[in-house]
Amino acid sequence: MQNLDLILTLTGAFLAALIFGYITHRLGLSPIVGYLFAGIMVSPHTPGFVANADFAQQLAEIGVILLMFGVGLQFKVKEFWSVRWIALPGALIQSLVTATLGAFVMHLLGWAWPAAIVFGLAISVASTVVMTRVLSDNNEIHTQTGHIALGWLVVEDLFTIFVLVLLPILFGPDGAGTAGILPAFGLTAIKIVLLVAFTFVVGGWVIPRILANIADTHSRELFTLAILAIALSLAVGSAYLFDVSMALGAFLAGMIVGQSDFSLRAATDAIPLRDAFAVLFFVSVGMLFDWGSLIQTPGLVLVTLAIILIGKPLVAFAVVIFLKYPLKTALSVALVLSQIGEFSFILATMGAGLDILPAQAQNILVAAAIISITLNPLLFRAGGGIERWLDRHAPGLTAWINTRCGPGADTGGQEVPRPGTARAIVVGYGPVGRTVTRLLGENGISVTVVELNLQTMQELRSQGIPAVYGDATKIRTLAEAGAATAAVLVISVPDLREGIAVLREVREINPKIRIIARTTYLAEQNNLVAAGADVIFSDEGEMALSVTELILRESGATPEQIDRERRRVHENLYRASAKPADERT
Repeated sequence: MQNLDLILTLTGAFLAALIFGYITHRLGLSPIVGYLFAGIMVSPHTPGFVANADFAQQLAEIGVILLMFGVGLQFKVKEFWSVRWIALPGALIQSLVTATLGAFVMHLLGWAWPAAIVFGLAISVASTVVMTRVLSDNNEIHTQTGHIALGWLVVEDLFTIFVLVLLPILFGPDGAGTAGILPAFGLTAIKIVLLVAFTFVVGGWVIPRILANIADTHSRELFTLAILAIALSLAVGSAYLFDVSMALGAFLAGMIVGQSDFSLRAATDAIPLRDAFAVLFFVSVGMLFDWGSLIQTPGLVLVTLAIILIGKPLVAFAVVIFLKYPLKTALSVALVLSQIGEFSFILATMGAGLDILPAQAQNILVAAAIISITLNPLLFRAGGGIERWLDRHAPGLTAWINTRCGPGADTGGQEVPRPGTARAIVVGYGPVGRTVTRLLGENGISVTVVELNLQTMQELRSQGIPAVYGDATKIRTLAEAGAATAAVLVISVPDLREGIAVLREVREINPKIRIIARTTYLAEQNNLVAAGADVIFSDEGEMALSVTELILRESGATPEQIDRERRRVHENLYRASAKPADERT
């Protein structure tokens, strides 16, 4: 009976998440809004199907671990280091000021200080998922604004992770209480240092070797399983061996994998599993929402929204201006932070589990998240209008802000060069890919190779040839290789299914890129043309051309005759692959 209940809960949760996620996506909103609505729809507080809340919460724990692993995986020290002077002080100041403001307001409204503080911390941190989506939709990911915002959020996440570690020590059954905060803080810091040292010294040596051996099997299932096992093992180990949050262990596991050669492959192969469990996390949060309780306290929701949509952005705006960045950057960073998401719910869930937060806190956060996430893309796009309005009505202020910008802070809307940008991309480094790469390089064309063989990738890098380790059928791999700006992509592997998968993904990133594909049989060329290839070469056709050329040469044909016949045969063989440039989508 329990098994049936679990299956029904999974089925109902995923089906509701699919329906509402699709609806919100079609409306141009974040799917997170849909997942929260899905949780509301399968909760005991709405009519119809009711999912098992206990099962949903247990599965959501895995979602939290994998979410934290994903944050660690995407943490890039170099990118963060380039914006450290604004991201580190900015995020810490904004988080502390927003948390203080939230705590003070909630305490004035009658909450106890512990509950008010935890609630303030929950609304001080923005959603990584929502921010990335908004920046990506507005082509700001690789601009100065994008780098600052993402670095800012990394600091917020790290700060929140430390809070997650500290809360059980202060307010757990064996907690030290507020009176013992300094000893507890010191003890927590020691445990974290030990865990970090163990993870980076032992895990940094062991984990890449484990993944290298798994990668040698060429089994995607085993590699995905290895990533999942590493994330869960370090998360559970951090809780049982070091008595700290599982979230921190998962984050460190992600960092270890993220700094290795397996970062991109882990992101493409294992992160979809993370996304599935993350959906269950948001659904489980939505299940806690009670309409009746919310109607009784609408003022608390309005106050919370005022802090999220007005207070937090104003603090961030002031900090960015103080650090001498232009008005456009300050507005963009401030507006993209005006929402809450996954970390807010993680904090609130822990606060509720420790009996710190009242029951109505979850309702307030869910309502505030739905509204702020819905409004966030609209607010971000309004940044340009706000800047123009200020320029018209307060020209002296805008001139003063922009003229005091520090060095390096004047590229607010321009693309920032990034590694992996290539003029040509070669997928696969077999005999064909090797020859193409060599000839292009000898003719002064920058080439990036995408290769799934770890040893080959390492050899390429040792030779100074840019190489990306990962599956070229995944859009993240192609993006990392620089497909968005590349002029040509050569698919040197003859596998039809893989070629079609690469074609579909690369056309999403760069509709104008010229694609040269290889296949084994001439009969397969129509499939590749339909998938988006511009030029196709087949092993079968090239063999026919080579044999024809050999026979003509041995028969005494002149070079001009051989060239003419080769062109004629080539046109007959590859007639279907001639695709005019204006037909590309």
